[in-house]
Amino acid sequence: MGKVLMKLLLVAAIFIPLPAWADEKLTATDILKGTELNGFLSAGYNYNFNKPGDRAIDLRPFNDTHDSFSLELAQLVFHREAEEPGSAGFRLDLNFGYTVPEAIHSTGADSADDFDLRQAYISYMAPVGKGLKLDFGKFVTDHGLEVIEGYEGWNWNYSRSFLFYLGIPFTHTGVRATYEVDDMLTLSGAVVNGWDNVEDNNNAKSLHVHAAISLAEETTVNVKYIAGPEQDDNTGDWRHLLNLNLSTALGKALVMVDLVYGKEEDVPGIGDSTWSGAAGYIRYPLGESFFLNARAEVFSDDDGARTGTAQDLWEITLTPEYIVNQNLVVRAEYRHDSSNKEVFDNGTSRRQDTVGVNAIFHF
Repeated sequence: MGKVLMKLLLVAAIFIPLPAWADEKLTATDILKGTELNGFLSAGYNYNFNKPGDRAIDLRPFNDTHDSFSLELAQLVFHREAEEPGSAGFRLDLNFGYTVPEAIHSTGADSADDFDLRQAYISYMAPVGKGLKLDFGKFVTDHGLEVIEGYEGWNWNYSRSFLFYLGIPFTHTGVRATYEVDDMLTLSGAVVNGWDNVEDNNNAKSLHVHAAISLAEETTVNVKYIAGPEQDDNTGDWRHLLNLNLSTALGKALVMVDLVYGKEEDVPGIGDSTWSGAAGYIRYPLGESFFLNARAEVFSDDDGARTGTAQDLWEITLTPEYIVNQNLVVRAEYRHDSSNKEVFDNGTSRRQDTVGVNAIFHF
């Protein structure tokens, strides 16, 4: 396959004429024209009332250290949008920090724990209909309601849900196509190496589809599905994930619901496994710049494939948020975690209570 691809590239280099600007001497200003630069910085402090000896906040890949200030994420994003048919663009996300980058590293990415190339892809708006957008490279997953935070968006709560941490992938490497059918429906599909893999770990690909449906002005439903073999050197046992999201407005409040169901065949040491969860969110304005955000969720790891223990988890989180100005957000948080098994504080407790404070600067 590699030799065939090299031959095709050689033929293209010989017979496809270079554009007129190829012979021109381009300056750095010419190259960067139309490229935008954005940034994001997140710092915080977390306290675990279990006071664990290892200073861990269990079942949290991010903001996971007890009684410690942390530079969680410093991000620079270079991007140029492909908006018109025939246009090209790119996106490059550079992540540095002491919790988030390490937690989202993809298999096959050779980088330091405190640095991660979160996204790096080329975009092309193919002249198909109103424009078919193609992205090729590494990109953040469409799955989940919550996000790996960045300049363009952050979550209502400081900590992330179990559904985000345990139920879905973080990133994919492959090719993605997106088409806006009309104002109510956008469709996308992708062929990727799998879950959080820069280099594929087997000889098969995973397939992803996503339908975003706008039912009303403030009501949106997202239906997402991904399937493929995810185990090392194994193309026979598949993992499936179905994810449904709903967002709407109820009076002054904004409400969201996230539903996850996953299953995988013949997980080593476990056998066939399933996991599922539901999370509900509400954001209520208490003033022009002050909001109260709340989340409640349940997560069932029926066979221990996602957490290492067959258990049922639930949590409730309260996050008051104050928007200081157009660039600065400050928020505090109280969270209660509970399990039907002793999985917290080195396997000695069924509960975990934490508080935290977080500051975000974005541009």
